[in-house]
Amino acid sequence: MYLAEGRERPGRGSAADGTRPPGRVPSVVLALGAVSLLTDVSAEMVTAVLPLYLVAGLGLSPLGVGLVDGLQHGVTALVRILAGHAGDRWGRHKAVAGAGYALSALCKPLLLAAQGLASVGAVIALDRIGKGVRTAPRDALIAHASAPELRGRAFGVHRAMDTAGALLGPLLAFAVLLGTSDGAVAAPGAYDAVFTVSACVAALGLTVLVLFVPGRPVPGRETGAGAAGRPRLAEAAGLLRDRELRRITWCALWLGGCTVGDTFVYLLLQRRTGLSDGTFALLPPATAAVFLLLAAPLGRLADRLGRWRVFLCGHLALLGVYGLLLLSGAGSPVLLVAVPVLHGTFYAATDGVLMAAASARVPAALGGTGLALVQSAQALARFGASLAFGALWQARGDRFALAAAAVALVLAVAAAGRPRPSAPVPAARGGAR
Repeated sequence: MYLAEGRERPGRGSAADGTRPPGRVPSVVLALGAVSLLTDVSAEMVTAVLPLYLVAGLGLSPLGVGLVDGLQHGVTALVRILAGHAGDRWGRHKAVAGAGYALSALCKPLLLAAQGLASVGAVIALDRIGKGVRTAPRDALIAHASAPELRGRAFGVHRAMDTAGALLGPLLAFAVLLGTSDGAVAAPGAYDAVFTVSACVAALGLTVLVLFVPGRPVPGRETGAGAAGRPRLAEAAGLLRDRELRRITWCALWLGGCTVGDTFVYLLLQRRTGLSDGTFALLPPATAAVFLLLAAPLGRLADRLGRWRVFLCGHLALLGVYGLLLLSGAGSPVLLVAVPVLHGTFYAATDGVLMAAASARVPAALGGTGLALVQSAQALARFGASLAFGALWQARGDRFALAAAAVALVLAVAAAGRPRPSAPVPAARGGAR
């Protein structure tokens, strides 16, 4: 059975079984969105103050700060497939996702005791492992709970709620610092206050998961197949025998390798516009705000017009970002609006839509493993792309590096191909085109 096939839901559904009337997002997805919102509030509170804490609070060098930042981006890809497979093998995606959320929540109070590069780096690495553990099982829960023809909308609503947390987290951290600091300098206990509030919010998110997300077994596993029916990790490689899933994974890898990291986009935007250091911090929330507004509408559009088509169009928005940063002269004020809008549109059209498209090609018994496979390919490619872009920037300048990324992205989008101009895919196949 494929994730796309789902199960028949008699009647109009109820809160008890996590379904809603046809055309509406299931309550399970809304509950998982609330969990992600609270978890992102907690995570972004720490992210917002971490650079200042590392430099002003712990006195780390820029090299130490760079090492910690690298840990945040590189660790998650190492555990995604194992965590996704664990949820598949035991048929308990909620339990595996809960372990990831619990690990991240535990790391927040541990920051209170971390006093050096090694200890802070270890805590950050554990926090990112928690993120890697929870992502694929959580997305598998969303796919299992949603009707195939509404899966783009479901992932879009979840990503919108998740992004709302990313917007609220820095604001809450700012409020805590403002209330515990004296003047422009953070008081000695101000960072501890941020970490404490962050831990409480993370614990609240974990509580919502435990109380409001049902721990239903994977479809097809309710009949007590036992250990003999549990999928093996070796079967993950067999997933790529499916031509369409192999194509999706390959395209996620290639397109991810052409994606310039957010940090570089914002640094280039600052260079082109002369933005002050103080205002620079508003660029990520601006992108997140556009992502929040467009995630659900573009998810619905993907369900109607084809997920692969919307996914590729999202990369054209990213190409627009590259073009504006390449062709605009210094001091161009239009960039301050156009770049965040296009950047946020790119994420809204690709993040959840990719998972909706991949879920239509993944067997139910290997749902977490299959989605983690695509996620890991994309994450590793983006990590490599950031390293390559930084090296090109240092060797040949930022315009050369950006031009190379733009050319690579054009080739990748062209190679990804157009959707098949055939009749709409039946609901049993999830409408991924």
